[in-house]
Amino acid sequence: MEQSGIETNPNVCGGEPCIVGTRIPVWLFAQARRLGTNETDLIRAYPTLCVEDLAHAWAYVRLHEEEIEQQIGENEAA
Repeated sequence: MEQSGIETNPNVCGGEPCIVGTRIPVWLFAQARRLGTNETDLIRAYPTLCVEDLAHAWAYVRLHEEEIEQQIGENEAA
């Protein structure tokens, strides 16, 4: 499944939604933002990404808040 720069593939990151063409899950950005990381720092940390990729991630988070919260919780518990 692909939605505006986000893809879900059962063979990548356990099927969690990721930035297209990467193995970077959307929940990671939502958690980073919650912890106070700004977009500039995210782009520095992931230099293959661009501002548009982050915009896609934020849009996905807004549309799928429960799913992202669940993924954050599961990954924190792991």
